[in-house]
Amino acid sequence: MNGDEQQKPGEVDLLFQQEMDGAVRHEHDKATPYKPRLKPLPLPPNPKVTGDGLSDEFTDLNIETGEELEFVRPGIQHRLFQELRRGSIPPEDMLDLHGLRVVEARQALAGFLAHAIRHRLRVVQIIHGKGSRSEDRQPVLKQKINQWLRQRDEVLAFCSAPRFDGGTGAAYVLLSRKGSRDSD
Repeated sequence: MNGDEQQKPGEVDLLFQQEMDGAVRHEHDKATPYKPRLKPLPLPPNPKVTGDGLSDEFTDLNIETGEELEFVRPGIQHRLFQELRRGSIPPEDMLDLHGLRVVEARQALAGFLAHAIRHRLRVVQIIHGKGSRSEDRQPVLKQKINQWLRQRDEVLAFCSAPRFDGGTGAAYVLLSRKGSRDSD
């Protein structure tokens, strides 16, 4: 072909496809380029968001969020709590709160707990993350989960999940089945 000949757009595509026929795709073992994520900005508490049974003003000076979460209501058998901690009672459902802001996480948790109670689930898993991407590298959602779950009467116990199921970035929650009805 010389430079004087003009080709129609469809012919160019056809010629390109003919030339590429039999070409081998180049595979590489490079990681995808790093993309910095935007830091989450906390929203101010919204007093109009109510009715979920969860409060950010829950102030009990004895609550301290350590590396591992652990809470048991009086009357819960030690053996049952140990089975929960070991992961011997598999979770029946899971909620992942990664990437959510506090207000969004509270709404998601309230809805999830309502669903779990309605369907008479005994053990659920909540993934809150370890907080490594949050400001000051503090686990904000983990602290909130520790506060919020204690406020709900249907939560009998909760603890950090075993290492094989998220470790300190997730929690197993033991729920009461009393007073709940199947709506299905």
